Amino acid sequence: MRSTLPTFDEVWQRQSRDCILARADSDFSEHDFLIGCSGGMDSMLLLHLFSTLFPQRVRAIYVDHQLQSLSKDWAQFVFQFCQKMNIPCVIERVVVQSGNLELQARQARYDGFKKNLQTNEILVLAHHQQDQAETLLLRLFSGAGVTGLSAMREIDRRADLTIWRPLLGLSRQQLLHWVTQFQLKFVDDPTNFDEHYDRAWARAILWPVLEQRFPKMQNSIARTAYLMQDADEILQEVVQQDIDTYISNDKLDLEKFLKLSLPRQRNLLSFWMKDTDGYRPSLAMIERVQNEVIHARPDAKAALFCSPFWYTRFQEKLYKLVESEYLAQRYDVVQSESVYISEDETLQLSSGLFRCQMENQIGLSEELLHVELQIRPRIDGEKVHLYGRIGHWPLKKAIQSAKILPWLRHRVQILQFKNVILGVFTPQGFWLAQSKYCKKNGWQPKLIKKH
Repeated sequence: MRSTLPTFDEVWQRQSRDCILARADSDFSEHDFLIGCSGGMDSMLLLHLFSTLFPQRVRAIYVDHQLQSLSKDWAQFVFQFCQKMNIPCVIERVVVQSGNLELQARQARYDGFKKNLQTNEILVLAHHQQDQAETLLLRLFSGAGVTGLSAMREIDRRADLTIWRPLLGLSRQQLLHWVTQFQLKFVDDPTNFDEHYDRAWARAILWPVLEQRFPKMQNSIARTAYLMQDADEILQEVVQQDIDTYISNDKLDLEKFLKLSLPRQRNLLSFWMKDTDGYRPSLAMIERVQNEVIHARPDAKAALFCSPFWYTRFQEKLYKLVESEYLAQRYDVVQSESVYISEDETLQLSSGLFRCQMENQIGLSEELLHVELQIRPRIDGEKVHLYGRIGHWPLKKAIQSAKILPWLRHRVQILQFKNVILGVFTPQGFWLAQSKYCKKNGWQPKLIKKH
């Protein structure tokens, strides 16, 4: 006679279902679910579970990388299962770019997910405990830090999507038992057994060796990932405090920054230097910024390119610049031109957008309105008598004294009438020059928008 007590398998299966239901109720009660399904064992189980637990809230997506002749058959397999279960299904064909095949295939897959994700949906993936342990080991071998060793999170909230991995705490053996119980069919991707790929090699060669020596190592490695996630969150809190304290408008205050410990300096640089795709720079690149830019000689024109930004030092500040800004002198065309200025007219110049306004104090005479004036680039050697200062100054010295950024100094232009300098357009605004045309209640160009 069969015992009425539940078996061990029945207990953990029920607990797993209860955990999924509780998570959905607490975190995702307002959301529907887009299930990433490859047709493999794990994702077919996930799709079956969610279609049972959340009818009417589930869609499936199969991303066809078009790398194997069988991929269309697998897409048809997933589509037919969804038809049988009355689950809406999307087949998304993607093109995998050249380069590291595993990396590019993953990028193409996530691009396909994001393309089809609706505003009220979260992406649900079937990663399990062995996937987690393999990810941590492979990242360890590549020299990853705390963030990399955090591996995959059960709930991964990103800027452009949220990912839920509800099976992350379950072993592959448990999932296989569940699939067998449900009599679910699935496909086997041969690349999962191709030891040319790092993950397949680790699974086929490395894993059995380690597991023979350390039978519980999968559980232990997965637990390490969770501990790394806690450590990473603490580091995130610290680095956010440092960013708020030492960084403003993409420039780092070096005087304060250099008082931090070296590990904290490296941590702050690592987060600040992340590229637009969220990839953090290597330790070697961080050390190059420290040695070649931050600690370069005070008189050196130190700069370093770390895609997609340039890092350069000026006046005890480290600046992070997009390439077009740092190399503006190569791209900008600053020419001489004749202008006829009227009141309230807007001038679009290299330094920025200026509007000519009447002043209650000293400005330029109205007789200069509607007459031909010249705006020209500066050349080395000019001297100008700026209003309110004593005597003529070399314009170069005035620009240096004003701390105009070196990579923007070529945008300085001179306004003159015949041979009389009336003023200077700079990225900081218009500098009025002393001349016979200065008068009370005159007009001046005012900077309203920087270039």
